[in-house]
Amino acid sequence: MPQFAVYKNKNAATRARFPFLLDIQSDLLGPLATRVVVPLEAAGQARSRTMQTLTPSIRVEGSDYLMVTPQLAGVALRDLGPVIGNASPHRQAIIAALDFLIFGI
Repeated sequence: MPQFAVYKNKNAATRARFPFLLDIQSDLLGPLATRVVVPLEAAGQARSRTMQTLTPSIRVEGSDYLMVTPQLAGVALRDLGPVIGNASPHRQAIIAALDFLIFGI
């Protein structure tokens, strides 16, 4: 499971709002049975005002989704859907969002 893989969200309670989950966990921790993920929400459906650095836009399957960084979570591998893409082209924006969330920079 490579870092920045994008998974379909299998959780029936959250997948309407967050159809995809972005894996932000380092590849070095691949043997763990969990992944740290950030939900992706359709850019046009975002419920709050966005902060560009904190919630960057990620393109998935031809549409734009916001990385809802403040809602990152640990998820068991068995609870993730199939990998449908890789957001590594957005690496710089993803890392900037995580830095802003954790360090405020």
